[in-house]
Amino acid sequence: MKNDKTATKSCSFFGHRNINITNELTQKIRRVVQDLIINHNVLTFLFGSKSEFDSLCRLIVESLKQDNPKLKRIAYTCKNEVCFLEEEKEKWEKIYSQYTKSDFHLLCVDEEFDFKDKYCSGKSSYIKRNQAMIDDSDFCIFYYDNIYKPKMRKFSKRSYGCYQPKSGTKLAYEYAVNKNKTIFNIKTLL
Repeated sequence: MKNDKTATKSCSFFGHRNINITNELTQKIRRVVQDLIINHNVLTFLFGSKSEFDSLCRLIVESLKQDNPKLKRIAYTCKNEVCFLEEEKEKWEKIYSQYTKSDFHLLCVDEEFDFKDKYCSGKSSYIKRNQAMIDDSDFCIFYYDNIYKPKMRKFSKRSYGCYQPKSGTKLAYEYAVNKNKTIFNIKTLL
């Protein structure tokens, strides 16, 4: 068995696609992440994509990495998603800056991880991705609001009927609870 004080740990992030980003929210996330680094030896951070919460957390970890280069950022992407590796950042920022004719800055990671079901999952591959991230984490930081509901969606392009989709964050939260992970819900800490 590993010595708890010397074994490095990992943390993943999950949150609703759209959130109200405030200074209070940013500082709360920063304090929780700093506590995990200092007091729990968390050096690896796992990220999904497509949510404002994930992007905010990536920025926070990126800023903390400047003072602690041992921190590692790993992207768990679905088959239709792209991430940019740190070693390619300068090249792609230059290309995008020339294309947009403005300064362009990318959120980058140190590694992209191909989880087991990445290429065999269908439309809801993000659910399998989130479960893989939770399985590989010691800690999970969420922005989960139990009254949040995603926008209504049509059953198909030609359908007049709509349905209420399930929140991916809610599904991930319930999975993490069932896996007995240590969870920090930033929404309830505000």
